[in-house]
Amino acid sequence: MIMKWLRENVYAAGLLLILRVYVGWTWLTAGFHKLTGGFDATGFLKGAIAKPPMDKATNELIYPTFNAFIENFALPNAKLINIMIPLGEFLVGLGLILGTLATAAAFFGLVMNFMFLFAGTVSTNPWMVLLGFVLLAAGANTGKFGGDYYVLPYLRKMFRNKGGDGHDRNKTAGGTRAPMGV
Repeated sequence: MIMKWLRENVYAAGLLLILRVYVGWTWLTAGFHKLTGGFDATGFLKGAIAKPPMDKATNELIYPTFNAFIENFALPNAKLINIMIPLGEFLVGLGLILGTLATAAAFFGLVMNFMFLFAGTVSTNPWMVLLGFVLLAAGANTGKFGGDYYVLPYLRKMFRNKGGDGHDRNKTAGGTRAPMGV
């Protein structure tokens, strides 16, 4: 019942607009400050390796695969990470504020939040995870009062006319296929 309301109700879309702009502004400003302020993730990555989340009872890593990712990929490629994090945060914020591909933006915001949590950072991430899940659960209604109102029907039409192999279903070797029943 609540999911149907969240996904289909126009009043829910209005509330989602407010929530979406708040979460989007949080992401956008964080990304903007990193883009313009000389962001360097190297210290954070080194700290995540030096003090990873550990199980207090067994003294074992809680997220060993994520720690391996940080140590073997993220830190050696810190220059790439220094671009991806601020740009990702900025684009997630922009997508949410504009309501364009808002569900995708909420999803990628959640991915970033979980990566920060896996690295052992708490900050505002649990709050942003909760709000991100609400936006993601609402589906297309998240961007109903935004760019998705125009973009999603266009994308649906475009993908409906394309086959899985990328070929236009309405075209044949000899030209355009006639509609059924003609």
